[in-house]
Amino acid sequence: MNNALVTKLGGAEGIDIPAFCADAANIVRSGRPLVIVHGGSHDTNVLSEQLNHPPVFITSPSGHTSRRTDRRTLEIFQMACRGQLNQRIVEALQRRAVNAVGLSGMDGRLWEGTRKSTVRAVVDGRVMMIRDDYTGTVERVNTGLIRTLLEAGFTPVISPPAISTDSEPINVDADRAAAMTAAALGAGTLLLLSNVPGLLREFPDESTLIPTVARGEIERFAGFAQGRMKKKVLGAGEALAGGVGRVVIADARAATPITDALAGAGTAFQ
Repeated sequence: MNNALVTKLGGAEGIDIPAFCADAANIVRSGRPLVIVHGGSHDTNVLSEQLNHPPVFITSPSGHTSRRTDRRTLEIFQMACRGQLNQRIVEALQRRAVNAVGLSGMDGRLWEGTRKSTVRAVVDGRVMMIRDDYTGTVERVNTGLIRTLLEAGFTPVISPPAISTDSEPINVDADRAAAMTAAALGAGTLLLLSNVPGLLREFPDESTLIPTVARGEIERFAGFAQGRMKKKVLGAGEALAGGVGRVVIADARAATPITDALAGAGTAFQ
């Protein structure tokens, strides 16, 4: 499916879901196979506060920030990501005559990986080992299920969690899961859309957008990534290594974010 387009919609605050879905509907009507992956960070944060289980974030020794996912946090994450945001996207697409199907990575073992036995986190300058965390990395993608849906005229809308090899739900990074999905499908393009215009040389100054990054320069340019952008750059590198021809990190706040990214907006890794 070299013409397949995998688009990851960020879960941060400020994302214009109706505009994204209107643009996605135009892509589908043009005849291009589209797979949508999304996160749910902002919705999870809001729901966590409402349920008196405030979000906690941890930083790995390598500098990557992730959500501390104990079992209660995982349940809240499922409610927010799969129960709220996923269905909101499906509804918006259905209103635009796109026959969208909402899935989590657990459904049909769509995303499968190993739950981490321990997670290393830097706390007050010391490296701590966390053993009750429900996180992992997508290692296998059920491309047969995705292809069956696409060939039948459906548009898959996929969210975490994934499922572990021991059949437990695991929180996975949606950017990296999208990269694995694009590579497994043999997609020609992966779009990572968020609430920033792309990789910035001097975050948060949006005028310092880096327009292109060659594959051999990813490690050098990764030094400009701040916060969640680190995972996006990591995902971009993994997608290219997996055979995806082009990855674009672009702005989901635009009126036509998918169309703009395909036309050259954002930061292109190729």
